[in-house]
Amino acid sequence: LIAGTHSGVGKTTITLGLMSALKEKGYTVQGFKAGPDYIDPSHHTAITGLPSRNIDTWLMNRDVCLELFEHALVDSNIAVIEGVMGLYDGCLDGSELGSTAHLAKILNVPAILVMDAKGMSRSAGAVVLGYKNFDRDVNIRGIILNRVKSERHYASLKASIERNCGIPVLGYMPFHEDITLPERHLGLIPSIEQEFAKSTYQKIGSLLSNTVDVDRLINIAASSEGLPSYKKTVFSGINERFDFRVAVAVDEAFNFYYQDNLDLLESYGIELTYFSPLYDKYLPADIDGLYIGGGFPELQAAVLAANTTMKESIRKAHKNGVVIYGECGGMMYLLEHLVDFKNKTHEMCGILKGTTTMENKRQGLGYITVQALHDNILCKKGETFKGHEFHWSSLHVPEDTRFAYAISKCDDKKSKMDGVFADHVLGSYTHVHFASDPRLAIHLLYAIAKRL
Repeated sequence: LIAGTHSGVGKTTITLGLMSALKEKGYTVQGFKAGPDYIDPSHHTAITGLPSRNIDTWLMNRDVCLELFEHALVDSNIAVIEGVMGLYDGCLDGSELGSTAHLAKILNVPAILVMDAKGMSRSAGAVVLGYKNFDRDVNIRGIILNRVKSERHYASLKASIERNCGIPVLGYMPFHEDITLPERHLGLIPSIEQEFAKSTYQKIGSLLSNTVDVDRLINIAASSEGLPSYKKTVFSGINERFDFRVAVAVDEAFNFYYQDNLDLLESYGIELTYFSPLYDKYLPADIDGLYIGGGFPELQAAVLAANTTMKESIRKAHKNGVVIYGECGGMMYLLEHLVDFKNKTHEMCGILKGTTTMENKRQGLGYITVQALHDNILCKKGETFKGHEFHWSSLHVPEDTRFAYAISKCDDKKSKMDGVFADHVLGSYTHVHFASDPRLAIHLLYAIAKRL
């Protein structure tokens, strides 16, 4: 597990470099990401060739975390888990929930701590000692240093850490401008949009192999004691089967999906068929459901608006009773209009009443608890579940709009409204992981069955 002392320390770069180096050595690598994130896993997948998975100790209980981890390991022989924020950072309620450290303990895996060494020498030992002693149950087995200035600088850092902390320094990453991964308002740019990515991954992997002891990292991984016992509740014991065909939107505008969400739907017998709202003229034929995930519709708004045949195809599907679920970016597409960062208005599908407007600062970020205010295609009135939000747009709807949800942050009990719905359609900012509450997938499938 690759953890960091704080956000921006280089976890993603080192994770990608390690995955690339392991692939070069012939390993079948399964990537994971701690916490609610779609973009970093897209880069994992591009390198490993296997869909990266998210495991989150706030969204999911202990047994579900263990089940999803083991479920994904079937076709691989080594796992690399990228942490979130700093090692001990998670939900803002002060607990360890959602943190990389909590996940390391649940999965019983060794952690490698990445730290930014810029402007530091002997003090590095004090930093590592603090992380080591903060929670002795976290098995920190090695240190990788980032932004090391020179071999002399590295020798000073290594000596301080190993003498004072008893944890080996496994190597370092020097700073190289030509391997910087580009970012924008939601974080890194997803791999689906980066044609240069493969050569960049190889550069990072080659660089890491020259300065980090990869073989020692492999030995540390091999020393893992195995998973603790747990009860399977997500993929096992599925008795119901549904003979449905669900279309899933995937392109540069819509690509935020948890792989386990898609896998769980398929476990119920659902046939998933993929399409592009940007490039395809029509929806796939004979579909019973439509799933449009998050992404960057605001950056593709002009193309989405210009694809009138696709919008009309979605309107026709809606009139014919197809169940439609739009999540964040998907909701933005289902609404009437989208106002982009340049204040230009684009016509969207118009299935739901309202407009989203891109703002100059974040409008929502973090874990949320969701309470259903009305029956909808995902849940029943009064039910609660966990989710997360991350968006830069604001929602503007008619005054008489009925909202599907009341949502509140884990550290703040004040609630706000979310979720625009109408009979067999739902659009909301809330991102959900079906494994956190499998009832959500069941409700969606029952909603489709009801329309047939």
